Amino acid sequence: MTNRYLLYRTLLVLGLITVAVIYLLPSWLGRPVLSFLPDSKVHLGLDLQGGTHLILTVGVDEAIASSVEVNGDQLRRELRKAGVQVKSLQRVDGTSLSVTIPAASRDKLGEVLGDLFPNFQAGETQTEGENITVKLSLVDDEVERLRESAVEQSLETIRNRIDQFGVTEPVIQRQGDRDILVQLPGIQDPQRAKDLIGRTAVLEFKLVRDDPDVGGYADGSRPMPAGTQILYDVEKDPLGGRRRGIPYLVESQTLMTGDVVTDARVRPGELPNSRIVSLYLNARGARIFEEITGANVQRRLAIVLDDTVYSAPVIQERIGGGSAIISGSFTSEEARDLAIVLRTGALPAPVTIAEERTVGPTLGRDSIRQGILSFIVGGSLVVLFMLVYYKFAGLLADLALVLNIVFLLAALAALGATLTLPGIAGIVLTIGMAVDANVLINERIREELRLGKTARAAIEAGYERALPAILDSNITTFLSGIILFQFGSGPIKGFAVTLCIGLVSSVFTAVVGTRVVYDHLLSRRRMQKVSI
Repeated sequence: MTNRYLLYRTLLVLGLITVAVIYLLPSWLGRPVLSFLPDSKVHLGLDLQGGTHLILTVGVDEAIASSVEVNGDQLRRELRKAGVQVKSLQRVDGTSLSVTIPAASRDKLGEVLGDLFPNFQAGETQTEGENITVKLSLVDDEVERLRESAVEQSLETIRNRIDQFGVTEPVIQRQGDRDILVQLPGIQDPQRAKDLIGRTAVLEFKLVRDDPDVGGYADGSRPMPAGTQILYDVEKDPLGGRRRGIPYLVESQTLMTGDVVTDARVRPGELPNSRIVSLYLNARGARIFEEITGANVQRRLAIVLDDTVYSAPVIQERIGGGSAIISGSFTSEEARDLAIVLRTGALPAPVTIAEERTVGPTLGRDSIRQGILSFIVGGSLVVLFMLVYYKFAGLLADLALVLNIVFLLAALAALGATLTLPGIAGIVLTIGMAVDANVLINERIREELRLGKTARAAIEAGYERALPAILDSNITTFLSGIILFQFGSGPIKGFAVTLCIGLVSSVFTAVVGTRVVYDHLLSRRRMQKVSI
């Protein structure tokens, strides 16, 4: 049983080393190795690579006001369909409408609101002769949903713009309630960055031509049919990256644009765990969409954003009523992303630049040089001390230290994390924590040897008695890193990421990695005395 347990631990260590090397190869070689292997690299932060740093503030209040306006237009049409004479309907503030109708139609107003506009609630009412004026306000949950939606739409639009312009290794993430952090390594012209981010996304609906030789048109081996173009969808890899996917032969004519889309929501599908996207159009869009679907039954309609195909469903029948359903093999995240894309063309929120900085490439190179120098000096001193003071046990500790760094960098590559200057500081601190674990183990082994125990008994007791102290110190530091990551800003997060990953790796290499070597030497009776 003991030999089998040793075999499992050995295979675990060797397996992790193999995986780590595979993930680090693209960073070492500067390119993917094989198509079926991971191609992610260790990303350098803006402070190391230089580039443009922007913090964008999304105008969520304007987005909410725009949504209220759209709902007001829809409410007017629905009240007229119900036979209610609308005297006046206007927006009174960012979240409320004021509607004036005959007092006798109050019940019908309540019915229309309950059936079609549950996101509004009736408030104070004023009577003016035979008419009443009712204030309709968005419910709090709907206001919060619109705020979230506005930021998500802006995030998706910005990501599309940056992907289109080919910026490598950008950082685009939400920061706070309404801010978006954008870091563009390698771009030294802030105005160009602002221009590419500030453009409005273009949403289009185009017909797909089903042709078995789409690949021939895509690679240029066959001439394109007149009035067509090749567009691609976007594939997402597990690490959140994007790459060009399947080509589509679509007709160049745009049948409908995103200005007619009022909303898009994710709904549960008929099958378990399936998702559909419900699409809502304004009056003009409903009429156009009904004409398009009626004339093109059994053809595919491509939903295109910024010349990228996000969905190409088959038209099953004429679709009227101003709504449609997009079904497919969507995961929850894919359906949500598609809904965001569809809403982006209809409800753009104004984005303003709250903070702007440019980091020069020279500063980045200096930061890398200084960071590497501090890492080499600190690491070399630690390695030398362990080797001199603990001899063979120190050599094992140094090997565990190297393995710890390999695991840490591989984890950064696998998670798509960004290495920053504070992150390098976290790595240096991790070296100290890793050595601390090995020092505790070695000192315990020394104590056991002084008591006259055999090499096997001393090693077993040393690891067993050092483990609680190692876990206590590392767990408390790990929790501190989690708090820093949760509440800290960008540089603090970079430090916290490398610290937390390094702590996990250091405990594993110190407790499991070095122990495997000792156990192999003891099992083959090659070690009668511990060099420590």
